[in-house]
Amino acid sequence: MKIVSAQIELPGPRWSQAVLLQELEASWTGKVSDRERSLLARLAKSSGVLSKHLAMAPEEYRVKSDFTARNKVFLEAGQKLAVAVIARALRDAGIQGSDVDAIFFTTVTGIAVPSLDARVASQLGFREDIVRVPLFGLGCVGGAAGLARVHDYLRAWPGKIAVLLSVELCSLTLQLDDLSPESIVASTLFGDGATAVVCAGDKHTLATKKGLRSLATVSRLYPDSGHIMGWDVGSHGFKILLDPGVPRIIERYFADDTRNFLGAHGVSVDGISDWICHPGGPKVLRAIESSLALPADALKHSWEQLESMGNLSSSSVLAILKSTMDSVPAGSKDGKYALISAMGPGFCSELVLCQWN
Repeated sequence: MKIVSAQIELPGPRWSQAVLLQELEASWTGKVSDRERSLLARLAKSSGVLSKHLAMAPEEYRVKSDFTARNKVFLEAGQKLAVAVIARALRDAGIQGSDVDAIFFTTVTGIAVPSLDARVASQLGFREDIVRVPLFGLGCVGGAAGLARVHDYLRAWPGKIAVLLSVELCSLTLQLDDLSPESIVASTLFGDGATAVVCAGDKHTLATKKGLRSLATVSRLYPDSGHIMGWDVGSHGFKILLDPGVPRIIERYFADDTRNFLGAHGVSVDGISDWICHPGGPKVLRAIESSLALPADALKHSWEQLESMGNLSSSSVLAILKSTMDSVPAGSKDGKYALISAMGPGFCSELVLCQWN
């Protein structure tokens, strides 16, 4: 398939990490110890995040603190972001909503039945026969996994158009009564945003446009790693489960998986001109860089996005896809390869090999 257009939409104003830390400390319920205050400052500094966008103003998180109120915000803000980002992606691709044959939707930060893709369909002019594939639970891997599933769909239906939508309002999962290291890491690392990608099957006229063409995908689910990342779901909503062993998983599996996948398609690590990697955090990015012996600037778009927006869960890698596509003049890299990668709950990874043409 050809990746025709990628767009991002961010809610509200940009907030500095310094301002958000002050508000977070003031919002915590119960007494905050000097140790917890020190841990917050240290983890915020090591997160690599300087600013991010939120679905609500910082002071609203104290008022709308339960799951019911937060999920209502997810429905309202999520729909606005979804309509805006898909409309922008369609305009960039030069098509209308009625031209879309399928929509794939991924999220892990709110629950909606019917899902957001159905709720925004009429506003975007989608046809009544549109194929809908909502995906929940993939977390940070959802952007790359969503592209891989779109790739599968368009291999079967090469004359069709598909849209991948990601809406992640990570801040809505903030637990103000949880001062655990995992919760503090999440509060400093994750941000909010939505992304949309328009893809065309190889037999569609849009496939002749210059851009990235997906060649192959691979999925990996690692043994005995279900505890590494996920949600503890209860009356409190989504409480994060986050094990510090993610970099070790990368060092143990990810580099070999990447080399084996590329080798199976006649490509080497050195043959990848553009690394489109989900920015799980500084330790994750450094583990990828070191395990694959990448050049110093190979993950520059990932580092830049982490610094300016935070980790947007499944939306992040698609935002980095947009930055990468925007930085490459049409036709300037024809024949060169790009690799899209992400990891997430399971614990798992997803790789998508692409080529500029």
